[in-house]
Amino acid sequence: MRIFDSTSNSTKKKEEKEWLGASFKPENFIPGIVIGFIIGLLLDLSKPSKSNTLKKTSNLLNRNQPEKILTPAKADEELKMVLVVRQDLKMAQGKVASQCAHAATGMYADLMQSDRYLLRRWEQCGQPKIVVTCKNQQEMNKLKEAAEDIGLPTFVVADAGRTQVASGSRTVLAVGPGSKSAVDSVTGKLRLL
Repeated sequence: MRIFDSTSNSTKKKEEKEWLGASFKPENFIPGIVIGFIIGLLLDLSKPSKSNTLKKTSNLLNRNQPEKILTPAKADEELKMVLVVRQDLKMAQGKVASQCAHAATGMYADLMQSDRYLLRRWEQCGQPKIVVTCKNQQEMNKLKEAAEDIGLPTFVVADAGRTQVASGSRTVLAVGPGSKSAVDSVTGKLRLL
């Protein structure tokens, strides 16, 4: 015959529930998630994206580009971004500033998805950005094509058309980040804004 002591059994269950409840309190759980996220992000940013590097290299090889362009920029080489503003739209200074911000943050968001290693190196250089001008949409298109031909990332801002320019107008082209020499080979002859 079994003797069942309900008081000691219920005390054990109560202690287990208290321990389990204490371990899942927000003040214990949330810092663990945050710390885990930060460590994961740091580990992810510390490694170059091999798949992106191989993909870009194979695309460049298909275009028969010179060998020096295919080699990645040296780790100690300074990187920069150039923002090319169309002059034919005659945007006010505030509008230009806003469109340049859209271009820089758009490029940043794209690189967060596609090439975090390049983004991290650019951040370590201080995220230099230079603003220059081009005459019109045709010149902007040529610059974009030239940049992409040598493997530089590009981002074009299409305006929403709420204020000064027509909806869909291409206002600013971001070229880079990339090595100074590569970016200058595309944008070096343009006039500073």
